[in-house]
Amino acid sequence: MESSVGERSLEDDYESLLSTTDAELLKRAWKNEKAAPEILKFEAALIHRSRQQIQLMEETVEDFNRSGVDSLTVSLYQMDLDRTMFLLRSYLRTRLQKIEKYVFHIQKTTELWNQLSRHEQKFARSCAEDLKHYLKESVLSKLPNQYQSHLKQSSASEEDDMVPKPKLDTYVVCRSKKFLGAVLLDDSGEEPVNIEADDLYALPYKSIKSLVESGQIDLV
Repeated sequence: MESSVGERSLEDDYESLLSTTDAELLKRAWKNEKAAPEILKFEAALIHRSRQQIQLMEETVEDFNRSGVDSLTVSLYQMDLDRTMFLLRSYLRTRLQKIEKYVFHIQKTTELWNQLSRHEQKFARSCAEDLKHYLKESVLSKLPNQYQSHLKQSSASEEDDMVPKPKLDTYVVCRSKKFLGAVLLDDSGEEPVNIEADDLYALPYKSIKSLVESGQIDLV
């Protein structure tokens, strides 16, 4: 019995180690960013390490090619390199697409603005200025004064009703690696959802937003 428990503990430790490697962390960050309707916090430390690993793998493949290492070994390293580069590029591209789509909303929302990296903030400022200039030159300057705002439908609008916002009530598929128990999704009086480990759930993003941000739930 003790041996069986010990083996299970070792397996759990091994699975936990695999799930926290940078490759898996990058894959998880990519999946979360792809599935979340709003932009998430930029994974600065992880992206920095991933870029370093890519550089190291590129140098390793070059050394192998020069040293005449067998082609199978080289191809395995190259596949690992290609996978990491794909995940990194797709992660960054997805974030830029969200910035372009929701740039005015992100600019005026402190929480979201602070989710961006320094380079992303620079891109957002440039994108906002270009879009504002384009709207003014192509459409707004030809309208009466009360309709020339790029944020409001008219001067009578109380809110920025021309600014696209992410739909936080969008349903997402999610999963937790740990048992979370009864989770109250909102203040509507609905019964809490019992979150079991490794089960899939389709839930409104806004109801699990904090759990995604804290890393307790992953999007699929």
